[in-house]
Formats: sequence, C-alpha cells, structure tokens
Amino acid sequence: MFIAPEFQQLRDRIAAGGPDAVERALARGRLDLDDLAALLSPAAGPFLAEMAQRSARLTRQRFGNVIQLYAPLYLSSFCINRCAYCGFSAGNAMPRRVLSFEEAEAEAMILHRRGFSHILLVSGEAPAKAGVEYLEALALRLRDKFAAISIEVQPLETAEYARLFAAGITAVAIYQETYDQTVYDQVHRAGKKRDFVYRLATPERAARAGMREVGIGALLGLSDWRAEGLAMGHHLAYLRKAFWRTGLTVSFPRIRPAKGEFAPLMPVSERDLTQLIFALRIFDPDLGLYLSTREEARYRDGMLGLGPTRYSAGSCTVPGGYGDSAASGAQFEIGDQRTIDEVSRAIRAKGLDPVRKDWDAIFQQHEQGRRQAA
Repeated sequence: MFIAPEFQQLRDRIAAGGPDAVERALARGRLDLDDLAALLSPAAGPFLAEMAQRSARLTRQRFGNVIQLYAPLYLSSFCINRCAYCGFSAGNAMPRRVLSFEEAEAEAMILHRRGFSHILLVSGEAPAKAGVEYLEALALRLRDKFAAISIEVQPLETAEYARLFAAGITAVAIYQETYDQTVYDQVHRAGKKRDFVYRLATPERAARAGMREVGIGALLGLSDWRAEGLAMGHHLAYLRKAFWRTGLTVSFPRIRPAKGEFAPLMPVSERDLTQLIFALRIFDPDLGLYLSTREEARYRDGMLGLGPTRYSAGSCTVPGGYGDSAASGAQFEIGDQRTIDEVSRAIRAKGLDPVRKDWDAIFQQHEQGRRQAA
C-alpha cells in the first residue's frame, strides 16, 4: 500500500534544489523523483520556457495532435462529508437533488447530441443516494450510447469497482485533495472522507479491480503546490510499478468560488500551475493530463499543445443543469463557459485535433506515439 511521504520532507527536498539540479533534470532522458523535485523548485522558474519546449515535445511524441474532449454529468449534490472548500459540503444550505435514472439518461443524451462520447459521472459522496447499485444500473443504461464512461464519486471497495467495471465503467478519478495530512484533517471536518489513509489507498483498489484507467490529483490552494506535485510524483511512481497495466492520469483543479465562500489557504497562480503541469509531463511522459473548465478560456487556450491532453467543454456542475439552465446548486463556478464547438475551434486553431473517441482509440494513438519516440 502506498504511504504518503512526510509533507515537510517533501518541502525540504524541493528547497534543496538549485539551478544546477534543474539543468541536470532537463538534460536527462528519464527522470527520477530528485529530478521532479528540482523541476518543482523555485530555482526552475527561470527555466520555464525550456520546460515548456520539452513538455510540448514529449506530449506530441506520446499523444500526437490529439486533445480528448469530455463532459461531466452531475448526478447528485447530496453529500455526507463536511469539506470546507466544497459547495456540496453537508454544512451548506443549498438545493439538493439526485437524478432519477430517467433524468440522468436525459442529461446524458443531451451531451450525446452535443457530440460527446466520453462522459464523467460525478456525485457528492452520499452512498445512500447514489451508491453502487445506482451507478451500476445507470452504467448499464448508458454503456451502449457512449464510447467511454468514467466516474468521480465516493471511494469504493475493490469488489464494488469490479462490479462497476463489468457494467461498463472503465475509469475512476479519485483525488486525494491534499497530501498534507495536517491540512487534510483541518479541511475535512466530518464524514467518511476524514479518513486520509483510506482515501489514499483508493486508486489501488480501483486498479486492482481491473479499471483501465485511474486518475489522481490534488486540489490546488489547500497546501504548498510544489510539495503536492512531488507527492503526486511519489504516488504515480508507486502506481506505475504496482499496476503497470493501468493507464494513469492527473488533474489539476484549482479552488473556485463556491457555496461556503472558502478562500484558498495557499493561492496558486497560473504560472505556478503551468510549472506543475510541465514538471509532471517531463517526469512521466505517458500521463494523461486534464485541464478542466475550472480554468479560464484564455489560460486553457494558451496551454494547448504544451502538456494537457484532455479538456472538458460545455460543463455544468449542477445536477440536471444541462436540461434546465435555471437549475441551482452548483458545486463550484465554472471558469470556461464555452460550448464544445467553441472549444473545438480553439483546439483546431492551434493545429490540434479535438477528438471524441473512446479509451481504446486514444490508447492506440498513444502507443503509436511511444513507438515513434522509441
């Protein structure tokens, strides 16, 4: 089982890096965790242009011109946890809703008609409202209509993930939120999510169940982003070794305005986010990197071709919000309000190919890129 490194040790390791360590990291073909620490350090700041060039080159080698598009489908806003940063926190007074199967399928078909073939099913963590039985039944309804279905829900057991995989769900996103356990305990005030170790082991349970892809990440703004990045590097290295058949992805959510008015404890700038993305791309060239509609359109367009390979578009964080534009109770405010067609045009303007293919098609392009790079 993965054990998170002590957070202060991660900070110290990063602080020890200087320009020489950054230059060595950029000169190496295969990076180790010391190299990642150097690329995350303040000393790497002046090397951001060089990092961008290498990140872009590796992304093109591994993934070609492909940017995969997807949309989240929010199923429920009920949650048993009290997380300081989340609009769905049980402590917030807000409209709560769980979609019926018919309502969820209607929302899914709206996305289907808009051209999406990859959807991410999202819910607050309330198993009594949207548990395994609910997710399984919904997946069975949707699996013939979509090329790929992913989930971002409460942590589950291995047998439960295996059950969902058999129903047609092939990928799981489960974010630790922060690898800093002191801060983790501070912002997770009640509910099962308070169990840091149980959540940390969730990607392993999903991979062990046969999920084709597992995504990790940290909510940027809770603690030191540099140390969060190095912690993710440790986690990725462990998962690569233990579950080498499983595809891995990383998402980079920054805290957005939401019910509860939580302010970032340690704000993360766009430049900070950019350095983090480049560092992880260079450290692990095969990662799928997500850049969601939490970010503004200007920033997302600027990052096209430089590292991220998966973009959400036309997103709504309200259950039922695709069919009812007046629906209220969002998890957080969206940064990029553009439609899938508008995002696709921006991608094509950069000479890239916005695709709506399934996991296998993306994997084939990925493998072709790896062979060309070898």
